[in-house]
Amino acid sequence: MLALERRNLILEKLQAEKRVVVSELSQLYSVSEETIRRDLDKLEKEGLATKSYGGAVINEDVGIDLPFNIRKNQNVQGKQKMAEIAASMVNDGDHIFLDASTTAVFVAKALKEKERLTVVTNSMEILLELSDVSGWNIISTGGVMKEGYLAFLGARTEEVIRSYYVDKVIFSCKALNEDLGIMESKEAFGTTKKAMINSGKMRILVVDSTKFDQTAFSVAGQLRDIETVITDKKPSEKWLNHFSEHKIKCIYPE
Repeated sequence: MLALERRNLILEKLQAEKRVVVSELSQLYSVSEETIRRDLDKLEKEGLATKSYGGAVINEDVGIDLPFNIRKNQNVQGKQKMAEIAASMVNDGDHIFLDASTTAVFVAKALKEKERLTVVTNSMEILLELSDVSGWNIISTGGVMKEGYLAFLGARTEEVIRSYYVDKVIFSCKALNEDLGIMESKEAFGTTKKAMINSGKMRILVVDSTKFDQTAFSVAGQLRDIETVITDKKPSEKWLNHFSEHKIKCIYPE
């Protein structure tokens, strides 16, 4: 087993159990305790875990970016429900943007019953997910591959995005703040999503409830930039009133 693969498995275990013990991990992965300690050192340096006596605990700071393969396994049921709602808003023959979020991967899966779609995306995962779909036009933005995110980013990516104008932009975000707007943890993700927002007729933000009332580093857009918010549970009355004031339709599973 490669060290990276083992660290990802440890991180998955941390996500599920909140803490891990060195001696147990050593037996589980058939490596020395010193090797496990080095793995935990690496996770701590990346801000993903905090070492404690005999093991480590998960860093639950919302600002920390987890690897893509970890994030895609979080809140799977909620993402599936949101994806089904988003897919119901897409018509056969539509041209759409899908961003490089894990939520958008679930939307891509839910769209597979549609016909003649044109999908433009900066997500390698979505390109792979849709590689077996026939009758669609799948367009990759290209750009610089961001390690650990399976996303194309950068000036070339944004240039390609701005060269299209689509029916619907379907995207997610790292944080949603009443005053600051739609936010991302890294500037490159923020500017990419800003380009998408500016290149579509209808903008649909698909975001789970844990992102509400949070902040992140980069502002990708304002609430006035979107027409629809899809989330996994009913928001607070404060947020429902805020959406109503901005004439934003908020949809969630009943």
